[in-house]
Amino acid sequence: MVTIRDVAREAGVSVASASRALNDRDNVTPATRDRVRAAAQRLSFVPHSGARNLTRQKTDSIGVVLPDLFGEFFSELIRGIDRVAYAHGLQLLLSNMHGNPHEATSAVRTMRGRVDGLLVMTPDVQRQHLLDALSPAVPAVLLNSHDRMAGLASVGIDNEGGARAMTEYLVRSGYRRIAFVSGPRNNRDSAAREAGFVAALAAATGERHPLMIAGDFTEASGAEAARLLIAGRMPVDAIFCANDMMAVGCCGVLADAGLAVGADIGVAGFDDIPIAHYTAPALTTMNARIAELGAAAAEKLIRMIGDPGSPRDATILAPQLIARASTARGGVPQINGTADRIFEKGSSS
Repeated sequence: MVTIRDVAREAGVSVASASRALNDRDNVTPATRDRVRAAAQRLSFVPHSGARNLTRQKTDSIGVVLPDLFGEFFSELIRGIDRVAYAHGLQLLLSNMHGNPHEATSAVRTMRGRVDGLLVMTPDVQRQHLLDALSPAVPAVLLNSHDRMAGLASVGIDNEGGARAMTEYLVRSGYRRIAFVSGPRNNRDSAAREAGFVAALAAATGERHPLMIAGDFTEASGAEAARLLIAGRMPVDAIFCANDMMAVGCCGVLADAGLAVGADIGVAGFDDIPIAHYTAPALTTMNARIAELGAAAAEKLIRMIGDPGSPRDATILAPQLIARASTARGGVPQINGTADRIFEKGSSS
């Protein structure tokens, strides 16, 4: 394998001069640079990226630590991050914490020295554990953090405000008995969406104890929530799920029970993942601007890498209400008896 020593010998310069020329340093003459590059081309020399990074004190990589890598939400998030990283000539180093807070801090520590900066989404990790794992020497941006940490930048979605907007929309559309399917226990995104739902429903209808069903952001938990509602013949006329995947699972079970989503009962989600456009009926949801979230976080991190003095501030993106057919029932039936009729129909099928 051709080494930089071979290139230096071929060009008639020292190894140090060859290194400076190949790394585009200023302290080398144009003639020497041209001679070294010509020698490298003749010898088909390929620089060792690790050694080059040590010399430059840069890796040209950014680390991304996420709760999971599976599902449309994370695919969209990574797509936004990758689009910006690619435009800046950077590579991504991805790590999956598998829902385990200890894995998250371990991943952050493992990436020290391997990346120029970190994007971290750890909705369940205690703040002090994360602060202990992060190195002051490595710029970091938190994704969807709900806890302003000293010296750390963040980019997030207004989850509570988005849930408020969705709940107000459902009430304006004539729905009153609205059940809420939450996400994982202790998940901050889910907690914020639940808080927005509860506050908005209380303000709009006076209902302070709405029906709440525990989910975990998976399609299966949404399906199970719908089964519980049907089996219990719960008097609801709409279901607001804390994410789209649960809403998709919910819609499937309701349809199997003979209920027409959008006509007999409304269903809404949150995130606007790509599949929300293609469900039948199409899903009413909050567009959480997932790819934009990833892109904005990557742009912020790259600015911090280039300028260590750039602000470590918080950017909050407002989600957008997307009204589709899953809440577009024809006319608004009377509340009393309507939900009972719906679930009698479902339980007899």
